Amino acid sequence: MTFRRALLSDLEEMQKLFVETIQSVCKNDYNPEQIKAWVSGVKNKERWIEVIDKQFVLLAIIENQIAGFGTLKDKNYVDFFYIHKDFQRQGIADKILAHLEFEAENNNSKFITSDVSITAKPFFEKKGYRVIAEQKNIVKGVEIINYKMEKIVFKLF
Repeated sequence: MTFRRALLSDLEEMQKLFVETIQSVCKNDYNPEQIKAWVSGVKNKERWIEVIDKQFVLLAIIENQIAGFGTLKDKNYVDFFYIHKDFQRQGIADKILAHLEFEAENNNSKFITSDVSITAKPFFEKKGYRVIAEQKNIVKGVEIINYKMEKIVFKLF
C-alpha cells in the first residue's frame, strides 16, 4: 500500500468509490431512500473539484487502485473519509486517519472534528473521538442522521 495526494485525474475513481462504498457498506445503517439522497452528492462536480484543489486529500493505493481516501479541510476537519467496499477491515482506515491527524498536528490544530455516519461512528470512537452531537440532516428532503465528533490533538514535541 502506498499513499499519495489526490490529483484532478483521480476524481472519477474517487466518486465511484464514494458511491459504491455508501451503497454497500452503509446499507445496514441507512435505508435505500437515505442512501440515494446521500450518494446524490456525487453529482456536485464543482464541490468535488474544490475538495481536490483546496483540501489535503490523501489516497491509499493498492495495485494501482484507490483503496480509500480521506480529506482534511481547514487544517482540522475530516471532510471525506471512505474505504473501498472491497478493502474494508484491512487497516487502511487506521493509516489514512493517522496521516490526517498528523497533518492536523503539523498545522498546530488543537483538535480535529468530523461529521461521521452511523456506520463510521464506532471506528472513530475507537480512535479516541467523542460525540459532540447527533445531527439530523435533510438531504433532498430525506433525513440522514450523523454525528459531530471531536478529538483533542496532542503534539508530542
